[in-house]
Amino acid sequence: MIIYYLVCALMSYLVGTINPSYLISRLKHFDIRDAGSKNAGGTNALMAMGGKIGAFCMIFDVLKAFFIVKMSMNLMPDPAIGMAVSSTFVILGHIFPFYMNFKGGKGLACLGGSLLAYSFTVAMIFLFVEIVIVLIVNYMVVVPISGSIAYPIVYYLRGGPVIGTAILFLSTAAILYKHRENLKRIRAGREVHFSYLWKKEKELERVKNNMGDEEYDKLQVKKNVKR
Repeated sequence: MIIYYLVCALMSYLVGTINPSYLISRLKHFDIRDAGSKNAGGTNALMAMGGKIGAFCMIFDVLKAFFIVKMSMNLMPDPAIGMAVSSTFVILGHIFPFYMNFKGGKGLACLGGSLLAYSFTVAMIFLFVEIVIVLIVNYMVVVPISGSIAYPIVYYLRGGPVIGTAILFLSTAAILYKHRENLKRIRAGREVHFSYLWKKEKELERVKNNMGDEEYDKLQVKKNVKR
């Protein structure tokens, strides 16, 4: 049975490595990891390449996780463990893609897709709670951090096996590792608030006061990225 889960882990990892934000940026003759937040994910793609491309990248990352996790739940001998293995490794593939020197995205969209595959109801509750938290603390980074911590806990409380819970916590560790710089920027007052979406100039001015000119310029990605 171990072979089944090893194959599941490998397939999920490979699906996770399919990174549309990086691939599209290369077609546009630049590397998304050199722009803006230097993250190969949908949010940075939105800032660097516009709303339509950014939305496509986000949806693609959600769906790739959803389908591989759902498939694993249906094919593995134990659906609960199959779900945990697939969820973890599709996120690891997105964060650490081998062909990108293991420097990929931050895993939020894949986390969302995994949750949708696990339980639509649980995913909607997570979404509601995270929206409330974001509006209160005004930092988008709280979503992947709190979500990745809560996911294995909820999984366990809903009857998930201990081994599956431990496997899911590997994805938690990877997501926390990937967001360590965001936490440093929050402490330094340089992390962009969620309200940037509707208070762009005011938010950029606030952040500028806490960073150097060079770092500030990187926020204005659209001026520097080749279209």
